[in-house]
Amino acid sequence: MFSLENEKELDIAWCPGCGNFGILNILKKALEEMEEITPNNFVLVSGIGQAAKIPHYFKNNAFNGLHGRTLPVAFAIKATNPDLYVVAESGDGDMYGEGGNHFIHNMRRNINITNIVHDNRVYGLTKGQASPTSQQGMVTPVQVNGVILNPFNPIAVAIANGATFVARAFVGDMQNTKEIIKKAIRHNGYALIDLFQPCVTFNKINTYAWFNEHTYKLGEDYDPSDKMQALQIAFQEDKIPLGIIYEEKGKPTFEEQLTIYKQNKDPLFKRSIDLNKLESFINSMR
Repeated sequence: MFSLENEKELDIAWCPGCGNFGILNILKKALEEMEEITPNNFVLVSGIGQAAKIPHYFKNNAFNGLHGRTLPVAFAIKATNPDLYVVAESGDGDMYGEGGNHFIHNMRRNINITNIVHDNRVYGLTKGQASPTSQQGMVTPVQVNGVILNPFNPIAVAIANGATFVARAFVGDMQNTKEIIKKAIRHNGYALIDLFQPCVTFNKINTYAWFNEHTYKLGEDYDPSDKMQALQIAFQEDKIPLGIIYEEKGKPTFEEQLTIYKQNKDPLFKRSIDLNKLESFINSMR
């Protein structure tokens, strides 16, 4: 059973009203409802930033890594112990900016992890400069004349680059977001959730009210298996769709294709080392 640390004994390092509080509670509730997951078979991996503090408030396995290096750590954990449920979570700057190269290539591998990106469209830890998803014209302490770059479109990139589960959610819709997280974790393959999370201190444009006004839920008749339709949906800007935008089932994951697991499903740490074979291999390379 998952539970939050005793909040009265912790200094939770977010501003009052920060969307991270909602994500923390939603993730906790999702995990509590998934009987197959325990603190022992679950790992939270994060990078640097306000979003990356979430593992500090859970009692389970966790790895808090370097800026932009969340996904390679999550990849290594899953590849060496496929029995674990692995969630990589961090902010839009950490994942799409510093970690952009890892973002692209881990979805190509289809490693079986869930990637939750706290998308507040700003760098909330380092005083509010523009992030990859900041909208054009947004004035920040660094972009004093407004952002001139096109915002990064993680949904379109993920669909085009082979991600097998691509979703978008809003922390203000707790029930829908919780169900998306549960489905993403149970999906066999790389799952991206671009999760809108207002920064109440540094982003005065993309507020809770703004997201409520500029988003809508995909209908029950929407077919997430239609890749071309999903790409069209990914480019909608005036009204941004929430829900599972694309899902491909049955594609082999990275770890399922590794020769090392073809005949022996044991994680690497449970295997003994044959020193004679290792020595023979090293000598053969000379």
